[in-house]
Amino acid sequence: MTSLPLLPHGLHGDGPHKVIAVHGWFADRSTYDPVLPDLDLGSFQYAVVDLRGYGEARDASGTYTTAEGAADVIALADRLGWDRFSLIGHSMGGCIAQRTLAIAPHRVRRIVGVSPVPASGLPLPPEQWELFSAAAHTPENRRIILDITTGGRRPAGWLDRMVRRSLERSDAKAFRAWLDSWAGEDFHDRIDGSPVPALAVVGALDPALSAELQSATWMRWFTRAELVELPSCGHYAMDEAPLDLIRVVEDFLRADTEDGEAKA
Repeated sequence: MTSLPLLPHGLHGDGPHKVIAVHGWFADRSTYDPVLPDLDLGSFQYAVVDLRGYGEARDASGTYTTAEGAADVIALADRLGWDRFSLIGHSMGGCIAQRTLAIAPHRVRRIVGVSPVPASGLPLPPEQWELFSAAAHTPENRRIILDITTGGRRPAGWLDRMVRRSLERSDAKAFRAWLDSWAGEDFHDRIDGSPVPALAVVGALDPALSAELQSATWMRWFTRAELVELPSCGHYAMDEAPLDLIRVVEDFLRADTEDGEAKA
């Protein structure tokens, strides 16, 4: 395995508001492919990244922790020359976005979590832990997790496609190691009371990272927190409700300038 000098990423748009988007546990930056055609690329510039163990960084060595992921995000922002930027993170990526804020709070304009794992981790009962931990090497477990977290509403073909993508674009060892970090670590004391505007977007069909959970975590920690529940989707809003997600997220990010914050 090789070291990683810089997170692989795709740049989209040339707008003045810089945004780094971090994917979740199941797949690489292709997670965001369904929303790319309809983003406002004149107002925003998005850097969509691959974490270690995923996509173009599938063979990159590392500790596979949220702290390492956050350091990699900051290193990318430095290389891009982005002194100030907003963050979007899906699921595990939402946890990494919060960790990035904890490390460099002065650099983050706004933060969006799409079904974000709380900064306090996500303790799992023994049966769920077995399901999740074995998913690294058991495709059927990944399919069960996908089905549960989308309310049992999605067609078999979609579930199968999502499993294939997950297997193709993640390294099994890294996949398993990331679980220990995002599920087991608690750093919420480092973001508690943060004044950075923070939006959590959840799907009503997701029983795991629900509006109720975000109300007890995200909404308590951020002094300028907002919560939006999308009624017709589960854990994978990018696939399940891409246009609704774009509208909610970009309206929130665009409010940055209405608050009189710096555009650079």
